[in-house]
Amino acid sequence: MTCEETAHCAGILRASAYHILTERLHKRRIAAQWVPHDLSEEQKCRHVETAQQLLHRFRAEGNEFLQKVVATDETWIQDFEPELKSKSSEWRGKGSPRPKKFKRAQSNVKQMMTFTYDCKGVIMTDRVQSGTTVTAVYYCQFLQKLRRKMHANRPDLLESGVLILHDNARPHIGKVVRELLDRYSWEVLPHPPYRSPPDFDLFPKLKINMRDVRFSMLKDLSASIT
Repeated sequence: MTCEETAHCAGILRASAYHILTERLHKRRIAAQWVPHDLSEEQKCRHVETAQQLLHRFRAEGNEFLQKVVATDETWIQDFEPELKSKSSEWRGKGSPRPKKFKRAQSNVKQMMTFTYDCKGVIMTDRVQSGTTVTAVYYCQFLQKLRRKMHANRPDLLESGVLILHDNARPHIGKVVRELLDRYSWEVLPHPPYRSPPDFDLFPKLKINMRDVRFSMLKDLSASIT
C-alpha cells in the first residue's frame, strides 16, 4: 500500500501516516530485488543437496579437490555492457534527486565465447563463429581441443584426474559428450539447476573494463576480449 492509501484507510492525514510509518515504526519503502529464476522447492532442495555433497568432498580431500576442478561455460560478449549499479553510484546530499541512467538497446554486434579455467587461471577460450549453434557435437570438439591444450599447459592436472564443472545445458549432457568424458575418465561434478559458477566468479570480472564502452565493429569487440 502507498502512504496515501494507508492514510485513507486509517482516516488520518498523509503527513501523519508518513510520520508514523517512518519515525515510530521505522519503516522504509524498498524495491523488490530481481532474481534470475523463481526456484521451486524441489530445485532449492537440489541446491542444498549438491552444496552439501561438494562440501563433504572438500572436507575429505582438501585443496587437492579444488585443484582438479575445471569449470567451463559460454557467455555472450555484447557490443555494449552497461555500468554496474555500484560503479555508477554517486554521493548525494539529503533531498538530492537520484541520478538517472537510460537503458541502451543492444545491436547485432556480439560474440559468443566459451571459457574454461581452473584454480590457476583461464586454460582456454573459444570464439563461436557467427551463425554457429553450440550443440553436443560442437561441445565435443571443444573438449577435444581442451584436452590437447591441457596436455601442453596442465599435464599434472590430466595425471591427477580432471573434475569437470559445467551446467546442465543440453549440449553439455548429450550422449556423445558423456561418452567422450567417460573415454577421457573425466568426472562430472553434480550441478544444481540455474547455478553456473562462471556467471558469478569469472564473467562479471571479465567484463569490468568493457562496461560503458560502445563497440561498433566485431573486430574491435574481439580485440577487447583478447
